[in-house]
Amino acid sequence: MFHFSQTSRSIRFLRRPEDHGVIAPPVAAKTVLPDWFRKLPAVDSQHASATNNGLTVKRCMPFLDAMTTGWILPLAATVRLEIKNGGRAVDAGWEFDRVMVSNHGAHQVAGNPKEPGPPCKFHNYWSIRTPPGWSSLFLPPLNRPAQPFECVAGIVDTDTYAAHIHFPFFATAPDGLYVVEKGTPLVQVIPFRREGAALKAEIRAETRAEATERETVYRNTIAGEGWYRKWARAAR
Repeated sequence: MFHFSQTSRSIRFLRRPEDHGVIAPPVAAKTVLPDWFRKLPAVDSQHASATNNGLTVKRCMPFLDAMTTGWILPLAATVRLEIKNGGRAVDAGWEFDRVMVSNHGAHQVAGNPKEPGPPCKFHNYWSIRTPPGWSSLFLPPLNRPAQPFECVAGIVDTDTYAAHIHFPFFATAPDGLYVVEKGTPLVQVIPFRREGAALKAEIRAETRAEATERETVYRNTIAGEGWYRKWARAAR
């Protein structure tokens, strides 16, 4: 997880003064877990038995950590997307007083796996700024319900780039009219130190000590039926 103090170690989401209370605000990802996940029990008693521990993904820390890391940047205002001609055409409309969707030229991504769908772009009216040395990864919200679109992932040096960042997307739903409500999650924002991106790869056979460490961690995990990692974190 990422922790920032109230001073230099903070990510800032800045809007125009007149947009206060108008456009949907960013929210911490951990505060907006999907309903299906909130309702899911940690242990499904209907499947629990001597040969089945009944554990669900709610006890899977990698899955949960992915969902709760960073912030969710939402759609500023409601947009209507009409997908037509087998996905080959996408029209957009809105009542908001600023542009919400525009198009990229298809030639810019010729041969991409989403063809024949046209590349489009959601307009964002939040400026995102991070401390020196920090960039931001923008990607489709992790482990969350699919929308009739999917934004394209990207990395921006948000410590120097202060302009609005817009988000390319492809329509992914069948032909039809879709109302994408204000506040719908567009992307998950995960800040990271750029120095981490400079790590070198070491590719080799593991040592005996490394193999023992790996096996010990794994066996402790299954011995505790998913609780070991939570306990180990609390103990540190």
